[in-house]
Amino acid sequence: MRIHIATDHAGLEFSTQLQHHLAESGHEVIDHGPVEYDALDDYPAFCIRAAQAVVRDQSAGIETLGVVFGGSGNGEQIAANKVLGARAALVWSIATAELAREHNDANVIAIGARQHTFEEAAAFIDRFIATPFSGEERHARRIAQLAAYEQDGTLEPDPRAPKPRPDVLAADDSSFDPEAG
Repeated sequence: MRIHIATDHAGLEFSTQLQHHLAESGHEVIDHGPVEYDALDDYPAFCIRAAQAVVRDQSAGIETLGVVFGGSGNGEQIAANKVLGARAALVWSIATAELAREHNDANVIAIGARQHTFEEAAAFIDRFIATPFSGEERHARRIAQLAAYEQDGTLEPDPRAPKPRPDVLAADDSSFDPEAG
């Protein structure tokens, strides 16, 4: 599988270790940066490029996922989710790694490099990669709703909204003639 990765200065050491770990597991790893430590670098461009590559590869039928790192993973997840078609999930446990794939068909995960040991992060990533999307109708339906919103702003009706009241005077089958009285 092809794995696109990106980080910022906070995750650079993790990224380097991760590239070796994933390559040793037989994955093709594509690094989207940074290439050197810079305490003032900005993660958005790195993470957005990784997410764009995941979406582009998946659209081309290439089996691929993405991993983005940062101090907490929050900003990196937000950046990746700005890409149309990216579904990035913040992962902090084996369970969240599994659920990101099983229920959300996440194609990118974000991990806080300052929140976990490398061994923990590698285990989350390995589980994420190994877990398939369940394909259950309820999950597919929800993902389709997210995609519809991304495409054109479509939302399901708000169940709290007042129901439209029928206009009895304008009904097609009404025999009421306002002119006749």
